[in-house]
Amino acid sequence: MTEPPFNPVQNKPVVTPLAEFQGEQPHFKRAINLFDAIMLVTGSMIGSGIFIVSADIARQVGSAGWLLVVWLLTGFITMAGAISYGELASMFPKVGGQYVYLREAFGRLTAFLYGWTLFLVIQTGVIAAVAVAFAKFTGVLLPFFSVKNLLFQAGSFEFSSVQLLAIVLIVGITALNARGVRTGKLIQNVLGSTKLVALALLIVFGVALGLNHEAIQLNFADLWTATRHPAPGVSAPVLPISGSGLLIAIGMAMTGSLFSSDSWNNIGFAGEEIQNPERTLVRSMAIGTAIVTALYILINVVYLLVLPLHGTPEAATVAGRGIQYATDDRVATAVAESVLGKAGAYVMAVLIMLSTFGANNGIILSGARAYFAMAKDGLFFPGLARLNGAGVPGRALWAQCLWACLLCLSGSYGQLLNYVMFSVILFYVVTIIGIFVLRRTRPEAPRPYRAWGYPLVPGVYILLATTFCVILLIAPDTAEFSRRGLGLVALGLPVYFLFGKRFGGRTA
Repeated sequence: MTEPPFNPVQNKPVVTPLAEFQGEQPHFKRAINLFDAIMLVTGSMIGSGIFIVSADIARQVGSAGWLLVVWLLTGFITMAGAISYGELASMFPKVGGQYVYLREAFGRLTAFLYGWTLFLVIQTGVIAAVAVAFAKFTGVLLPFFSVKNLLFQAGSFEFSSVQLLAIVLIVGITALNARGVRTGKLIQNVLGSTKLVALALLIVFGVALGLNHEAIQLNFADLWTATRHPAPGVSAPVLPISGSGLLIAIGMAMTGSLFSSDSWNNIGFAGEEIQNPERTLVRSMAIGTAIVTALYILINVVYLLVLPLHGTPEAATVAGRGIQYATDDRVATAVAESVLGKAGAYVMAVLIMLSTFGANNGIILSGARAYFAMAKDGLFFPGLARLNGAGVPGRALWAQCLWACLLCLSGSYGQLLNYVMFSVILFYVVTIIGIFVLRRTRPEAPRPYRAWGYPLVPGVYILLATTFCVILLIAPDTAEFSRRGLGLVALGLPVYFLFGKRFGGRTA
């Protein structure tokens, strides 16, 4: 065994960051095959968003044509990002995914700022929000779980049965994933395939049994007259929009659709646990995003075939409330109720519970690997760089669990999610720019996969995604949240140097 280098001045061995862990921990197990990876991509992407966000999109743009444009544009941006991002995944199939790609292209500071934001709000905020969505839909079946059912209250702090179930869900899924990657992928395979089949059946039954000729006439008679409608409970006029106002409205509407289509990159975090990662990562992201994009567009077509787009929040019927004012924005539930009657609400509640459980399983499994990679670099708590006996980063999983549970307790997860999409897309843009940087700085590096359509497709992605970020920064409804999101990223600067100094990680 090679002896560690010795420092004669200090009269002790030289200890590099986290060297005390090296050689002691188990190895990652390459247990994820192509099917597993596709289920991780699709399962992480499909949560609760597709069942809800079309209501807000319909209020933002006010026409069936522009609603579909928002989803088509979202699908194009997501696919362009995935097939471009694949080049980096094939070059660096390491645990840590996007953190590693940013580190290799731009250095440790940029990578840390991404990892910091991932832990603070992106991954954990999504985990908390999806867990709360699971608990709320459980309340359709078990009324005990309601935000109005307060179990404890002290001053402004409130703890409801929904928060309790959300925390139990996060802890339970974390415990299952701490048992090993095979457990996590088994759960994902079962739930992922189940909800893909269920979504396909929703589309088939919607077309076969739910066609509403009156709604079809109303929705498709005038596809392109864009109007903005007030949110439920807000007294404001319906406003026509055009020109730059329409561009801003589309950008704001895409916040929900892009959030629903996110997490396709999470499979990259588990690079060293994937069989034949140079090919599997690229193929799983491309196939998974294509499947989800197609399903999302078809589901929105079904929404328009079953329900009128326009409605009023006070209406007593599902059709009267329309897509815009579906109860609690639950458009899919309204469609199921139109097709199956009252039983449809229960069917959709079960489907969304399965969907959110599966999404959180994939997100919890993936995110911990990024914190593990940061800790290995000496830029996060050193204990998170340990693998447990099952060959997974157990401590990183539990640290992620703790913070997500605290977000559930704080009640701030909803507000944090308003910051998420700006930060997510910003780092996607920087990452895709990394393809151009590495083509210049490492032209001879092995590239098992080269970004399809380079430089056009990555360039178009950067242009469209940057435009989206600019819209969020200037639009009145999103500017404050986006600037605060940028502030959360900037807050990582002093933390970066603190970790580097405290735990011996290089900061240059």
